[in-house]
Amino acid sequence: MDTNDLSMPTKYDPQSIEKGRYDWWVNGKFFEAKGEAAKQPYTVVIPPPNVTGKLHLGHAWDTTLQDIITRMKRMQGYDVLWLPGMDHAGIATQAKVEQKLREEGKSRYDLGREKFIKETWKWKEEYADHIRKQWAKLGLGLDYSRERFTLDEGLSAAVREVFVSLYKKGLIYRGEYIINWDPSTKTALSDIEVIYEDVQGAFYHMRYPLADGSGTIEIATTRPETMLGDTAVAVHPDDERYKHLIGKTVILPIVGREIPIVGDDYVDMEFGSGAVKITPAHDPNDFEIGNRHNLERILVMNEDGTMNEKAGKYQGLDRFECRKQIVKDLQEQGVLFKIEDHLHSVGHSERSGAVVEPYLSTQWFVKMKPLAEQAIELQKQPEAEKVNFVPDRFEKTYLHWMENIRDWCISRQLWWGHRIPAWYHKETGEVYVDHKPPTDIENWEQDQDVLDTWFSSALWPFSTLGWPNKDAADFKRYFPTDALVTGYDIIFFWVSRMIFQSLEFTDSRPFKDVLIHGLVRDAQGRKMSKSLGNGVDPMDVIDQYGADALRYFLSTGSSPGQDLRFSTEKVEATWNFANKIWNASRFALMNMADLKFEDIDLTGEKSVADKWILTRLNETIETVTRLSEKYEFGEVGRALYNFIWDDFCDWYIEMAKLPLYGEDENAKVTTRSILAYVLDNTMRLLHPFMPFITEEIWQNLPHEGESITKAKWPAAKGTWNDEQAAVEMKLLMEVIRAVRNIRAEVNTPMSKKIKMLVKAKDEETLAIIEKNRAYIERFCNPEELVLGTDIETPEKAMTAVVTGLEIILPLAGLINIEEEIARLEKEMEKLNKEVERVQKKLGNEGFMKKAPETVIAEERAKEKDYLEKRSIVEARINELKG
Repeated sequence: MDTNDLSMPTKYDPQSIEKGRYDWWVNGKFFEAKGEAAKQPYTVVIPPPNVTGKLHLGHAWDTTLQDIITRMKRMQGYDVLWLPGMDHAGIATQAKVEQKLREEGKSRYDLGREKFIKETWKWKEEYADHIRKQWAKLGLGLDYSRERFTLDEGLSAAVREVFVSLYKKGLIYRGEYIINWDPSTKTALSDIEVIYEDVQGAFYHMRYPLADGSGTIEIATTRPETMLGDTAVAVHPDDERYKHLIGKTVILPIVGREIPIVGDDYVDMEFGSGAVKITPAHDPNDFEIGNRHNLERILVMNEDGTMNEKAGKYQGLDRFECRKQIVKDLQEQGVLFKIEDHLHSVGHSERSGAVVEPYLSTQWFVKMKPLAEQAIELQKQPEAEKVNFVPDRFEKTYLHWMENIRDWCISRQLWWGHRIPAWYHKETGEVYVDHKPPTDIENWEQDQDVLDTWFSSALWPFSTLGWPNKDAADFKRYFPTDALVTGYDIIFFWVSRMIFQSLEFTDSRPFKDVLIHGLVRDAQGRKMSKSLGNGVDPMDVIDQYGADALRYFLSTGSSPGQDLRFSTEKVEATWNFANKIWNASRFALMNMADLKFEDIDLTGEKSVADKWILTRLNETIETVTRLSEKYEFGEVGRALYNFIWDDFCDWYIEMAKLPLYGEDENAKVTTRSILAYVLDNTMRLLHPFMPFITEEIWQNLPHEGESITKAKWPAAKGTWNDEQAAVEMKLLMEVIRAVRNIRAEVNTPMSKKIKMLVKAKDEETLAIIEKNRAYIERFCNPEELVLGTDIETPEKAMTAVVTGLEIILPLAGLINIEEEIARLEKEMEKLNKEVERVQKKLGNEGFMKKAPETVIAEERAKEKDYLEKRSIVEARINELKG
């Protein structure tokens, strides 16, 4: 794209200005980290999206925030690396590929492991390409030369290094344990992959007969099908009702097996009958009780949720079908005597939606306590060393989870993922764990399982930079990273795991700041979901309104940590804002003649409007920079909107028309230069939020350099600050607004000339008005303008009071005295409230002690101003009533 030939069409059309621009940035290598020694590095790694489908609005929000941060840092002179990549997403991706095979009438077993993995790689390539196209459409400034994937060879080496190292330190172990089992995908789930929902179920009350025939003991369960694996009944050792039964046995109904009655402190004497059935292979608490009493573990289910051979006559039945059958049989035998409705919380697989089965299984685990302790300790360090959560309230969420952590089940019964680097000897059963297979491989068999997806993504901030090679150039330069941006829903899944793995393997925090955002909800505040049909595809929004409008809405629509409500009307309002910027820029450019960058001259005599806009630009630069550093993008958005829409477009451009259309050539040069200078700096401030429109406008402005992406971030220039110009401009704006309001009230259009009297309270204020008379004549359109300190107010006149001035518009024949009195009384009421508010503040002892002197002085000035205005309005009311 030849930027020299660009010209701005009359209409703002995001599709045409966005077309081709991204390729131009990428081909120009503007986003590549160059490793320049003179620059300070700044690193962000993208939270890798799953290669399972399209990016959603949450991704668009998350990546837009990162793009804003990295574009700004690049302009501030940092050597920025924003590293892209994707996650293999074990369970989710395998499920998608298996679904595709099912549609073709095949299963993964028909293909075998090797061919199935090849098929999955094909899927990955196709969807990775979709994701890159979506990143491009959003305009993300990613360094594609460093793109990574969690199953890359380099990342796989990092995963093996971590597994082997933790195993050798005794922090990874293999053991029988009750885990969360998904019978649908036939794999283990970690605790946080289980979603609990209230389900209407039942309590089944049964009586187990004592073996000696002396009676029965009552128990209740919500899962009667598991009784087939009962190996004991437990009671509290201090429970007077059952003390004498401890050591005796009961006959397990249906099965006929004799099982002991044990005493255990875990049992709650107050709940139910105070006696509980113990099934160590199907319940995590029973598993612990079983360990304490050396009870047998009898697994009565298969991996797919059907009953196995240990279930006797129920073998082959689905677990819920077995429940129905066993309930019927128990009722017939008189064992089951009561079924009670019971609403209880049931775990469901986050991936498949299946009811999770607590299941005895041999799995691989990470021993979490020592790793969690390091992570907890880190947060006690000074800000310069710990991970800083933004907002900081999420640190408590994180610490609470770390302090109550359980061992992490990391093995998954899948084919797609990092295969566990463990081999079992075919004869001895010996376990061998290492980076490479044993040399006599024919005698060994590798573990069939793969690692939990989060195991590899926990290493993302350093594995992507070349670790475990600690001498890798990128690792040495760009780690630890600077900021991580992610949603609060994966603090446990991902943020916490990156922190403890990074501390264990690099002795460093993985990132300095973690910016937490919420979820995107619909306009009614509901979570977006397929079932509600309220999801929104960000690409559709871009097709309609452009990437800039979507980005600006997403990034400025909420404060850190809060959810965001999506609304098409708000995106449309942002499009209007972009359109306003476009039209104002076109006007400015049309009036710049052939101004070159080197001809921009701000040394000439400046009008009050010139001085004021430069002052406001300074204030905006300072505000935007300060708030951006604190990630307060909602507030940044407000500051930019107010400056661009109100100050620049509505006021300065209108006032600039006077010199631009006038005869003074020097004034024209100054005005053009100020328009070019302010617009250039404004585009730079806005660029991280709206990269496409700002690049397009900037390329048409007099500029130096190839692209706005490489332009310097604006710096406030103290020499431009002019407090007097700000005071004068504020007064002028008040006068113009007051006249417009009065005209509107009596339906007198701006085109109709009217007499206008302006009475100043002193010579100083009068001098300001005299000096800026041209603006009042241009914007108030008076037939005659009378200025003075001693002006008589005619009877048939409308009046308005602004700071230090009374504006009088004699509108004989247009004014109704009663209505004017009513209007002034309304004004009086407003001023009374302001006086009361400010006096209450100044009378507050706490405020007067704590507030800075400048704030107190501001409040005193307001009080004086309101009292003066009130006194003038009061006098005018009395005059009209007299």
